[in-house]
Amino acid sequence: MTTDQPASAAIPMLSYENPAGAADWVAEAFGFHETGRWADADGRVTHVTMERNGAVIMLGSPGRDYQNPRHHAEICDHARAWLSTPFIVDGVLVYVDDIDVHFERARASGATVLSALEDNTQVGQRQYRVEDLEGHRWMFAQLV
Repeated sequence: MTTDQPASAAIPMLSYENPAGAADWVAEAFGFHETGRWADADGRVTHVTMERNGAVIMLGSPGRDYQNPRHHAEICDHARAWLSTPFIVDGVLVYVDDIDVHFERARASGATVLSALEDNTQVGQRQYRVEDLEGHRWMFAQLV
């Protein structure tokens, strides 16, 4: 693990009910690798730092009372309503080299597809949107 400041000055920090499981899944589905993992005195993982081609993300747990977007939408009409859109609602945008291969990897790993591969000619990229295992939204894109 490195303690050097990453090149990016903005690092997404996502909360998870199970950051350890989320990190394992994000590695499998999205191709990130772990650079650090911390646990509390009981051994429960509370924070994981991950990297993919220089992009850094942090996954953590704000506490046992936290509910991820998927669980929150199960009990809250408002959350269910705003999560009915396929667009990114507080999410992460990641650029990849081969969007077609990445899409298949994410889908095969169980990502919920919100929008299939599409060409976004307004910004010159091919992209797709997915939801991870706890309901966080991700957009992956390749410049064309």
